[in-house]
Amino acid sequence: MIKKLLSIGLAALFWLGGYAGAHAQGKTTVKIIGKDKGSVASIQSNGVTYLDVQKTAKKLGANVELYAAAKQAKVTLKGFSSILTAGESVAVVNGKSVPLGESVIAYKGDIMAPVVFFTLPALQQALDRQIEFKDNVLWVEKNFNLALEQKVQTAKGDQLVFFHSGGVEYVLHSVNKHTLEVTFPKAVVKREDSYRLKDDFIQSFHITQEESKVVLRVILGKKGKNWSMEEAGGKWYLRVAQNENDMLPEHSPAQAPGPQMTSASSAQPKPAFLLPAPSVIGEEDEPSSVQEAKPAASKPNKELKPAIVQPAPAVAHKKMRIMVDPGHGGKDPGAVRKGHREKTWNLAVAKELAALLKKGGFEVRMTRDNDKFIALSERSKMANNFKADLFVSVHTNASKNSRANGFQVYFRSEKATDKEAAEVAALENEALQYEEVHYNFVDALLQSLAKNEYINESSKLAGYVRNAVYKQPGIGIAVNRNSSVRQANFYVLKGVNSPAILIEMGYISSTKDRGRLSQKAVQKRMAQGIYNGIYNYAKKEGWLK
Repeated sequence: MIKKLLSIGLAALFWLGGYAGAHAQGKTTVKIIGKDKGSVASIQSNGVTYLDVQKTAKKLGANVELYAAAKQAKVTLKGFSSILTAGESVAVVNGKSVPLGESVIAYKGDIMAPVVFFTLPALQQALDRQIEFKDNVLWVEKNFNLALEQKVQTAKGDQLVFFHSGGVEYVLHSVNKHTLEVTFPKAVVKREDSYRLKDDFIQSFHITQEESKVVLRVILGKKGKNWSMEEAGGKWYLRVAQNENDMLPEHSPAQAPGPQMTSASSAQPKPAFLLPAPSVIGEEDEPSSVQEAKPAASKPNKELKPAIVQPAPAVAHKKMRIMVDPGHGGKDPGAVRKGHREKTWNLAVAKELAALLKKGGFEVRMTRDNDKFIALSERSKMANNFKADLFVSVHTNASKNSRANGFQVYFRSEKATDKEAAEVAALENEALQYEEVHYNFVDALLQSLAKNEYINESSKLAGYVRNAVYKQPGIGIAVNRNSSVRQANFYVLKGVNSPAILIEMGYISSTKDRGRLSQKAVQKRMAQGIYNGIYNYAKKEGWLK
């Protein structure tokens, strides 16, 4: 009788509070596809972590039922049904017993399961997720086969290291003098993200999932002249340096999840193959075919496997490609004052500008050359399909303040220079109301480009154009050299894979500016000033002799 009472008492103590000192209480973080989803109660017992079944399962989107009398929990979701019983070291999963290694615990009214339960293959399959417990974090990731593992920066070059599972290949090519693009067909990336290294080899890079492929775009720094891509030990190594002899050596990445900074070792084996940067600054690589990589070393490294590459020819196109975008059009008139419509002035100046650029030896296309409506997102796609090296959008400003006047030029950033710049962006973005498609999905698709990795070049181009318009005689519109280059979140510049600017030629709401811009002669001089700025930028960047 005494034994029976003692047994009942211990069981009650176990359910209500556990053995005194047996468990260390704490919290475990749950991160789902990189986002912190808060924490759940956890305990440590004999070196094993136990998680609150009800709260953890709910964070994973599963249904949970607790049966207090039986000290059981039922966890279900589509394709997965399990029963956990306190005191049992197995779970019944889809009608079969699955060992957990340690017994389930009833603790302070909750059912606590060994963390291994939440990493069971059957649960991962039902969730269509990969689940890992590491450093007291329950990591829940989509089913990926490619992941950035490390960023390595040294005085001689940069290296990006990617983990991949079997079957992942790549295509590498040079988009233009600023950009490398690596496409991984049939790949799913662990995490989409953007990174800024801000050094002379790699300025920045971003990784995006585009349907059934992953695209890595790398913005090169001024010393990023040579690059290579290698495979070894289930990892891809993208290396960027100024000289071939400075290419980074192989590096064995650490096993911790997520990207890390580390140092390269001193050994320097030759890369499997090397893609030289264009010999003439500004020349673009446009390979016509995809070929199999050939090892560069005379004695091939047996660990290195050939992959699909797109070799860069010595010369592709020598002329800078410029997309000229007349703002608004068709059913979207832009700003309207005193019978004048912004879309008409924008088109007139853009046509003059395109003619000057063609005459100056540039390759030019216009998003529209007549009075028709084009969605904002479509304009950036047109530029990218053209593989434009510059994108120039021509607009006319407007304000409720009739005293506001003057020329301004913008480049895109998430944060506006000031309240006025934000208002200008909001005004231009109003064109979205004329688009018959809901554009939230476009924002999501282009979010990885929102930070605009070309921000430095765009800023530089904006400065050249501002200075040239300031010096152009006969325009008669004020140009404040201290405040006319500005930043704002313009939708039309979002997603453009090149330096991009938006020009506000003046204010249609200003009597003075309106009087000037309504004159054909002034429109031609404005186009000449903008052209001069683009020409000066192109010459400085090495596109012109």
